[in-house]
Amino acid sequence: MYDRLKGFRDFYPEEMAPRREVIDTLESTAARYGFREISTPALERTEMYVDKSGEEIVEELYAFEDKGGREVSLTPELTPTVARMVVAKQQELSKPIKWVSTRPFWRFEQVQQGRFREFYQTNVDIFGSSEPTADAEILAFAADALTDLGLTGDDFEFRVSHRDILSGLLDAFDADVDAAAAIRAVDKRAKVEETEYLGLLSDAGLAYDQADQFDDLVARGDLDEIAEFGGADVADAVENLRNVLAAAEDFGAREYCDVSLTTARGLDYYTGVVFECFDSTGEVSRSVFGGGRYDDLIESFGGQPTPAVGVAPGLAPLSLLCQRAGVWPEEALTTDYYVLTVGETREVASRIARDLRASGNVVEVDVSDRSFGAQMGYADSVNAETVVIVGEQDLANDEVTVKDMASGDQTTVPVETFPGDRDAPTYDDVA
Repeated sequence: MYDRLKGFRDFYPEEMAPRREVIDTLESTAARYGFREISTPALERTEMYVDKSGEEIVEELYAFEDKGGREVSLTPELTPTVARMVVAKQQELSKPIKWVSTRPFWRFEQVQQGRFREFYQTNVDIFGSSEPTADAEILAFAADALTDLGLTGDDFEFRVSHRDILSGLLDAFDADVDAAAAIRAVDKRAKVEETEYLGLLSDAGLAYDQADQFDDLVARGDLDEIAEFGGADVADAVENLRNVLAAAEDFGAREYCDVSLTTARGLDYYTGVVFECFDSTGEVSRSVFGGGRYDDLIESFGGQPTPAVGVAPGLAPLSLLCQRAGVWPEEALTTDYYVLTVGETREVASRIARDLRASGNVVEVDVSDRSFGAQMGYADSVNAETVVIVGEQDLANDEVTVKDMASGDQTTVPVETFPGDRDAPTYDDVA
């Protein structure tokens, strides 16, 4: 016996069915907004991540030398990959570029609730628009996807912030501040003790009293006060945040948005509005997913300046929210028909199965030469709603038997008229 690797998961059919339903919902919601599906490789050059995040990132990667002597890594996220793709065909692509994909990613990190070493995300991105409406459309997509899954405004909230407000406030202090380090500290604010958090701000360059004042401004979140304190650049960022929220109001997503300047998103490439989705009840203690604007990334990959904004719902934390709210799809197999054979009836049974499948039904037939009882037991195990019994005795009378599995009721019908012109005939239709 071989044990499964820690942080990697198997999904049996009963578990995979609800995951597929959730993925389909996310992708169909994105499609309604005009996002087009892309597919991306599992491997990228390690230097792509090192150049953006430093050598220390390698400790979090599944990085190795391939047989061609190249240093490569299993992709830990999609944003650098799609940035590379945009740069490769930037002149050919119509703007705005709107892409969606669902695929696995890999990070070597501590396994915990809702976080694994192999994880699945649906990434939704817009390239080529700096307008607040692009940010708002990402928020609206995310809200619609969650409500399409059956969640309501009582179940989740988007905590919306702006990276330029945070960096502008830091610049307003008379101190030599490492803004990126300070913003990473803000991102950890809810996860560490106050003294440790203020210490991180101090390590980033703020004096202790400045760190306390900065945190007080951010925690209160009074946008007018912040704009006055921070000066022109912060006032511009505040206006941009308000414009995004106004557009989100028009798009029907404002009710899910709370201004929360302590929401920072830890990745350094974010440049403008950022947000995270949380369980409103707090039972799911971690962020469900997040997103934001990253206007400088395409240029840093060698492309033309191209604004960008996106979001990436992860399947694992999203499942925690849906399960807590009671809207995670049922983990059960579903089968519309089981066509049961008795004796030498395969030809007729196969014709019936083909006709039913042609109408879009899920249909199984016996492929193991089992007894009547074993076939009925299997039909029950796959939750077949209707069993069509094709037996030699019935066929001698030009009939087949249609059995409703829930009630146990059954009746015979002419074989030539089943299923006939009906897409999904049940016992009630033919009794």
